[in-house]
Amino acid sequence: MAEKEHINLIFIGHVDHGKSTSVGRILYETGALTEQQLRKLKEEAEKVGKATFEFAFTMDTLKEERERGVTIDLSHKEFQTPKFYFTIIDAPGHRDFVKNMITGASQADAAVLVCSAKEGVQAQTKEHAFLAKVLGISQLIVAVNKMDSVNYDHLKFDETKVALSTLLKNIGYKIENIPFVPISGYMGANIKTKSPDMPWYAGPTLLDCFDKLTAPVKPTDKPLRLPIQDVFTITGHGTVPVGRVETGVMKLNQTVIFMPSGAKGEVKRIEMHHQELQQAVPGDNVGFNVKNVDKKDVKRGEVVGSVDSPPKVASEFTAQIVVLEHPTAIGKGYTPVFHLHTAQIACTITEILEKKDPKTGQTMQKNPDFIKSGDVAIVKIKPLKPVVVEKFAEFPPLGRFAIRDMGQTVAAGVVLDVVAKTA
Repeated sequence: MAEKEHINLIFIGHVDHGKSTSVGRILYETGALTEQQLRKLKEEAEKVGKATFEFAFTMDTLKEERERGVTIDLSHKEFQTPKFYFTIIDAPGHRDFVKNMITGASQADAAVLVCSAKEGVQAQTKEHAFLAKVLGISQLIVAVNKMDSVNYDHLKFDETKVALSTLLKNIGYKIENIPFVPISGYMGANIKTKSPDMPWYAGPTLLDCFDKLTAPVKPTDKPLRLPIQDVFTITGHGTVPVGRVETGVMKLNQTVIFMPSGAKGEVKRIEMHHQELQQAVPGDNVGFNVKNVDKKDVKRGEVVGSVDSPPKVASEFTAQIVVLEHPTAIGKGYTPVFHLHTAQIACTITEILEKKDPKTGQTMQKNPDFIKSGDVAIVKIKPLKPVVVEKFAEFPPLGRFAIRDMGQTVAAGVVLDVVAKTA
């Protein structure tokens, strides 16, 4: 049988609207979580007085395992449907969410927006949906959760759906392409099988919707780009950088270049899940050896590329950003930390070119003095140290970023243009 195509899925939405519970239920319904594991989680949940949290515990116990484990192994939160196999990117709180989505090892191909029918649209519902749009996630599924807590009321569902439709339309999503599914993650209603409690709903179940998604085309025809996440020293193998191939193909014996350091070397070994590979393609999280490269040149944040098309080191770049939350305002000269792929680097906003209407994308103001929370703007940015930056249109994973300051994510954005440093 041919290998199933792979889709990275992110669950977004307001805290406590049941994301983890829904994820746990999906893992259980698809057989990725066994009856036995579920029973164990139920007992643990009852012990700490959180009786209904067993599904949520699935993701949380995995979180600990993930923190202990090595980045290469992503098998924890995968599940399969008849058509695809999925990796779930868990986005617990808002802060992790942005970091995960932009600088995390995985790239979301589609998002499930979870909104409780009981609480309705909340602050993070808006924020997460907005982020998903700005960060280029075009495939969206809406799960209206906790239908059990509103007695499976049709009107409650409609009310939530109308509010969400308005919100998503304003952000720029095409509503006609988005399914709205009334579910109960806790009860398992409309996850895999149609719920007898909601005879008024004739649409697809959540898992049906997953199978209607489109898998991303692997950009193997583009030049190689692999941002380094980590570097290990392994006995017998020396220096082993680890990262995920974002575009192109890494082959054995290929000469590659690390940027911004400029170090070059030959790929001598590629390994994934403890198996040696002849080549690595987009989506593969691999460890590899490169001959004749100094250890100091292979740190996190460096990007491995092909010698004939090396990754771009930016002297400055233009980006579209959305300001999420800033206590005052952002003006020229503002220098926060940018999380760009796996690099974290201070950059200065040198110019604010224009402010846009977030609902229509039209220019509202040219060269404003400052921008504040909720604004969408086009800005010029100067990195204080050499860093690889690519256009979002050409290399999406290397063209999106989060801006962090004061311990929080203040903005997120995508790169429109790059002025490359001349050697």
